[in-house]
Amino acid sequence: MRLALVGATGMVGSEMIKVLEESNLSISEFIPVASEKSTGKQLQFKGKAHSCVGLNQAVSLRPDIALFSAGGSVSLEWAPKFAAQGTTVIDNSSAWRMNPEIALIVPEINAQSLTSSNKIIANPNCSTIQLVMALKPLHDEFNIKRLIISTYQSVSGTGYKAVNQMSAERVNADTEMAYPHRIDKNCIPQCDDFLDTGYTKEEMKMVHETKKILNDDSLRITATAVRVPVDGGHSESVNIEFTKPFELNELVSCMEKMPGLVIQNDHSTNSYPMPLYAKGKNEVFVGRIRRDESADNAINMWIVADNLRKGAATNAVQIAEYLADNNLIDKNITFNITSNA
Repeated sequence: MRLALVGATGMVGSEMIKVLEESNLSISEFIPVASEKSTGKQLQFKGKAHSCVGLNQAVSLRPDIALFSAGGSVSLEWAPKFAAQGTTVIDNSSAWRMNPEIALIVPEINAQSLTSSNKIIANPNCSTIQLVMALKPLHDEFNIKRLIISTYQSVSGTGYKAVNQMSAERVNADTEMAYPHRIDKNCIPQCDDFLDTGYTKEEMKMVHETKKILNDDSLRITATAVRVPVDGGHSESVNIEFTKPFELNELVSCMEKMPGLVIQNDHSTNSYPMPLYAKGKNEVFVGRIRRDESADNAINMWIVADNLRKGAATNAVQIAEYLADNNLIDKNITFNITSNA
């Protein structure tokens, strides 16, 4: 397999390299792709140095798979160019997620919908991925009616600039600001830009992407996304209302059977998920599972995952593994698309 990584020098790109090195993918040629200012930069992959190339050269090399983590504008312009050459693109930006022609994939949930004709595949938003991993088995069994979500999101979700801001603030040093306010010793109730409704783009990504992945437009969802001074993972407090009654032990047992989901819910030992311990791990962790005593057929729970791992790099690499394992990579099939819906 010839694999290109677009955005190889970024925070998610660097994590993708680590996950690729841990994966079972048989990569015969690794092609790191970066912006013009980083062309020629040396990156290590499996003990060997590889020089970053530009996007034009990467397209001409016709890789089997291209993992994209370079932002929405780059994806909109260049993903179709790779796809037109027969390359399968797995894109980590928001550019293609809500396009009706593009599959939005969390492998444990809906990878079976993929075929060799899916030449651009969207990786969901980091907060959405960990959310739907916990929701999927519950929705199948008890039918979710409504969700109320509050997120506590790591600065690593914004990138190196935000991590550097928090680090500098902790030693009272001057730094370039990634956020409109100080983040250390603070919580910022804004993730991404505001919309006219007063919600942010991040909040609405969770609403729309969850419905698409679970294939249910009837779900009623509201979210508040908050940036917190943490570097390691995103946390979510989720209130779930079902249409069907349930026994709590049955609900927990249902989630325990979900691949990639780890239950940490032992109150007697203060066992519950925390970003400090989720960092560097590929699983999604769920705990604080309890009935909502103010509503019928409702629960509260706490979901944590490393946003650079399962929330981005791991999920993308798992998609690539699924394609390879199921012989769905075919460069004789091309795909042409020019705009995002």
